Amino acid sequence: MTTVPTVTGTVDSGSLGRTLMHEHLFVLSPELHGNWDIGVDLDAAVAEAITRVREVHAAGFDTFVDLTVVGTGRNIDLIRRVAEATDMNIVVATGLYTYMDLPHYFHYRGPDTLFGGPEPMVDFFVRDIEEGILDSGVRAGMLKCAIDAPGLTAGVERTARAVAVAHRRTGVPITVHTHAHSESGRVMQRLFTEEGVDLSRVIVGHSGDSDDIGYLTSLMDAGSYIGMDRCGVDVYLGFEQRVKTIAALVERGYAGRMLLSQDYATLNDWLDPQMLAVATPRWSYMHLHNDVLPALREAGVSEADIDRMLIDNPREIFERRDTY
Repeated sequence: MTTVPTVTGTVDSGSLGRTLMHEHLFVLSPELHGNWDIGVDLDAAVAEAITRVREVHAAGFDTFVDLTVVGTGRNIDLIRRVAEATDMNIVVATGLYTYMDLPHYFHYRGPDTLFGGPEPMVDFFVRDIEEGILDSGVRAGMLKCAIDAPGLTAGVERTARAVAVAHRRTGVPITVHTHAHSESGRVMQRLFTEEGVDLSRVIVGHSGDSDDIGYLTSLMDAGSYIGMDRCGVDVYLGFEQRVKTIAALVERGYAGRMLLSQDYATLNDWLDPQMLAVATPRWSYMHLHNDVLPALREAGVSEADIDRMLIDNPREIFERRDTY
């Protein structure tokens, strides 16, 4: 077995238990918080997150992977307050989230920029993994990048290649936010293959926004895990269709390549809470437990296959820490 870094210390991979592989505690806009009153009480958000994380832990989930990185307002101090007040294993990520351009810091540093030089993102990512985030001592256990409807923009490509280099150097697994409707998971698989990444160590996130069985099986046949990880976000694909798609893939023998999660955040200041309540009324950390798992059982998915997706697959992903 392998040790896995969490916010409160390392744990043995065999003790991860039921794992939510794609969640967030807080998605924030730090520059706005530092300059304007946008009506957000961070202390209240921490208290709410503690309550909600305790609730999902009591429902039988033991590990929570927080995939908030630079670009989505990662705040290790807020995350640590939640972790220290709960019994949940919380694993954090490093990487950079953009659909288009990079932060201006990188416009004049790195390959093909005005002043050139090595890619600074690689060192940032590796430092988060090997030494810890800032002076917190909390080490990242996942790498993350993103591609969305705009496709493989220059900023997206540069970030993804930096993530690939950091992965090869550290062995930490990769998850990539994708836009399922444009089948951008294929684009990222090609890029990672070019960078020498073993696709079995890549999670193609948000694949569950699609019910195209051919597309989804092609990602898994190429070696990757797929994230059926936006359960509750019915505006992209409805509840019944998500369940039907997961059940159909299980029936075809793909339980060993799927991960279940919700992509929920206690506080996401990008989104209006009243709008969310109308558009995604069931979206929460408890949606899997309360709604999705019962529906999968009713659709004929066995407890063994549910455990495969929630326990065995996450454990296997974290146990692959060999470098290249």
